[in-house]
Order: sequence, then C-alpha cells, then structure tokens
Amino acid sequence: MPIAWYFDFVSMFSWLQWQSIRELAERREVSLRPILFGALLKEMGQRGPAEIPRKREFTYRYAQWRARQAGVPLRFPPTHPFNPLPALRLCIAAGTSVEAVGAIFEWIWAHGRPADTAEALEPLAASLGIADVRAALAAPEVKARLQANFEEAMRQQVFGVPTLAIGDELFWGADAHAFAMDYLAHPDLFADGEMNRLGHLPVGLSRV
Repeated sequence: MPIAWYFDFVSMFSWLQWQSIRELAERREVSLRPILFGALLKEMGQRGPAEIPRKREFTYRYAQWRARQAGVPLRFPPTHPFNPLPALRLCIAAGTSVEAVGAIFEWIWAHGRPADTAEALEPLAASLGIADVRAALAAPEVKARLQANFEEAMRQQVFGVPTLAIGDELFWGADAHAFAMDYLAHPDLFADGEMNRLGHLPVGLSRV
C-alpha cells in the first residue's frame, strides 16, 4: 500500500510525529507531502485551534506536555500561528528530502526560530545548499508542486495535519501513529466486526 504523510510546519503536532515518520521512512517508502494547513481549513470552512482562545491555550500546553512525555524538544517560535508558506516552499525547493524536512522542523520547533520570511530562513536555506532563497521560494515549479500536494490531499479527503495516508485510509494526528502502524501490519484490521460496521454507520440527526 502506498504511504503518504501530509504535514505543515506550522503544526507542532507534525513536529511531534516527525521522528516516528523518519523511522518509518527508513523501512518503507513514504511520500512526504507538505501542504498549507490554512488552505485546508478554508476549504472545509473551519477555524483553526489557534483562532479559538481557550482551545489555543489548551492546544499549546497539551503539545508541550506531549513533548515532555516523549522526551522531544519543543520550543515555540516567536509567534504562532505564523505564515508557513516560506518554510513549505523551502522544503520543496530542497527536494522534500528527509534531511530537508528534518532540518526545517528542527529550525522551527527544536530551536524556536522564525520561519515566516525568506530573510529569516536564509541561514537554513544556505545549509541546505540553496544560495538564493528568494528566487527558490518564488520559483513557479515550487509553487506548482505545493499546489499539487494540496490537490492530492483534497482528492484523498485529508481533513487535518498531520495525516498519515496508508492506501485509502487516513490516520490523523501524532497520537494516531500506533493505530496507523497496527493497520500497516494488519491490513485486514477494518475488514470485519465492529471496525467494518463503523465504516458504514449511518448519520443520525437529533431533533430539538
């Protein structure tokens, strides 16, 4: 089954899943697909968690707690949410390799550095072999690739980041990684019993 990982650098939960994805990519072929989370929310007509004050507070603290539990460094960048387009385009310009994805995540979430402008990313881009970061981020082929990733996410009906797509099944969130790995090891997991019934459960509408 083909495996794809949809993520956005603005998502701290993408960072929390990254090490598991890196390890998976050492054993299996994983297509790394950066997408713009804000565009996904707009497509679905939803607000992001950072746009709801108390949810924002909870989400940030929960992410910090999860990181401490997992022994993963987590330092928020100067502002959040931030415009992730420069980081997403840099990732594609650098080939969306495991090394590039890891370096960008670490820049933002391990060290808490800004990543919302070409200027902020210049030192990182240089370390990835990109001398002219502004030209790289403005390249039509880079923009086209990012758009193609988003269109593929829409085709697969991705509804959040991070999402691990295994075949036609979607596993949303860093905390669903073990669930995804169980399905990968047992492709018949959803084939019978209650799992199968849940895949066809009718929607009931309550009346007030």
